[in-house]
Amino acid sequence: MRKFMDENFLLKNETAISLYHNYAKELPIIDYHCHLSPKEIYENKRFHTITEVWLYGDHYKWRAMRANGIPEEKITGNASDYEKFMAWAQTVPLTIGNPLYSWAHLELQRFFSIYEPLNEKSAQAIWEKANLFLQGEGFGARDLIAKSNVRVVCTTDDPVDSLAYHLLLKESKDFSVNVVPGFRPDKGLGINRDDFLSWVEKLEQAAVVSINSYEDYLSALEKRVQFFHSVGCRVSDHALDSMVYEETSLEEVKTIFSERLTGLKISLEAERKFKTYTLIYLGKLYADRDWAMQFHMNAHRNNNTKMLKLLGPDTGYDSINDDQIAKPLCYILDALEQENKLPKTILYSLNPNDNSIIASVINSFQDGKTPGKIQFGTAWWFNDSKDGMIEQMKALSNTALFSQFIGMLTDSRSFLSYPRHEYFRRLVCNLIGEWVENGEYPEDMEILGRIVQRISYLNARDYFNFQEVSEC
Repeated sequence: MRKFMDENFLLKNETAISLYHNYAKELPIIDYHCHLSPKEIYENKRFHTITEVWLYGDHYKWRAMRANGIPEEKITGNASDYEKFMAWAQTVPLTIGNPLYSWAHLELQRFFSIYEPLNEKSAQAIWEKANLFLQGEGFGARDLIAKSNVRVVCTTDDPVDSLAYHLLLKESKDFSVNVVPGFRPDKGLGINRDDFLSWVEKLEQAAVVSINSYEDYLSALEKRVQFFHSVGCRVSDHALDSMVYEETSLEEVKTIFSERLTGLKISLEAERKFKTYTLIYLGKLYADRDWAMQFHMNAHRNNNTKMLKLLGPDTGYDSINDDQIAKPLCYILDALEQENKLPKTILYSLNPNDNSIIASVINSFQDGKTPGKIQFGTAWWFNDSKDGMIEQMKALSNTALFSQFIGMLTDSRSFLSYPRHEYFRRLVCNLIGEWVENGEYPEDMEILGRIVQRISYLNARDYFNFQEVSEC
């Protein structure tokens, strides 16, 4: 029987063990999509308890605790940090088979040197030991990033954001990690949202323009793209819960936008036309600046209206959507390609049924110049599990080039999430090791090691071209 989560955790053959320890383990991390706070990074935020750094804002853990019958008071409510930690400790042993179990123990091991399984019996000692670490030196937000060997952190930012903390970080001389913004214009595409008009007012202020027409609106968006670019942004991100494409024209969208400015809601067809035209326009802006464009597709958000009203969005009440993406996705990419304006693009779907669709779509739009220009993004959210990651990688390898894959991201709000990269790298090495052990690929460790290094770090380094990324 294997020792619990030992040095060869998830590595089931000798090839995998060699690949991980000799080629993947020590590589740096480029976290090209996350939800960390640039303010907390700049201030090197300190955490009083493990609950604060581990459970605040982590809706993955909240969902598991609710499923275990933990009252909301001990999840997002007013219970003490100690009570919340104990409720999580009660839940952890029941997460068998869930990646939360592995992630939780990797985080305890890597940050706090705690190798004992977390449960109700061990919880008190683990609480005290982890908190003692947090009260010492070297456990602020910046320190946790640096401990994880991270080279680049790419946050998720609204186009109307001042990027004040990114600017301060850019000027900082005492933090070697490059923290750059990510352009997330979801509110600018949601023309029927109740807060759309108030967001347009914020865009006016941020871009220092008056928005009286659709042309003004596009001009303001371009100004914000350029500002983000000047602060180091090289990535956009779109939450396209339903992938859209609707034939339209500039004149038609101008009319749609003018109607919405009067305060009226527009039809669903008109909304799709607005989103289509605006998304294609933004894609052209990204292409002009050599940005990567990310599409996060097929999420069904805010399922529980009662809890949405009580807690707000992003609190653990989302699920997988089943909208068909193939045609609208191809039409959007093709519209940009026809004008030679298709940017580097990373495609993710929350529905694993889309794996083979995306894996086949990406090779329809490779340009023969940029290796892996169109990417099938890593297993996302509910797919961010051992099985989900393996299935995503197998779908990619079946129809495209796995060796050009840009690999893992955290997509997290927690500074303790970086061991997920280790989890991913172990699975990459084990999958490749299985192919070798099965006689499907020769045991050429020089080639295999380079492929592992590429997927773990080098491909992302070369793909994004973020500034100040050191050579590994």
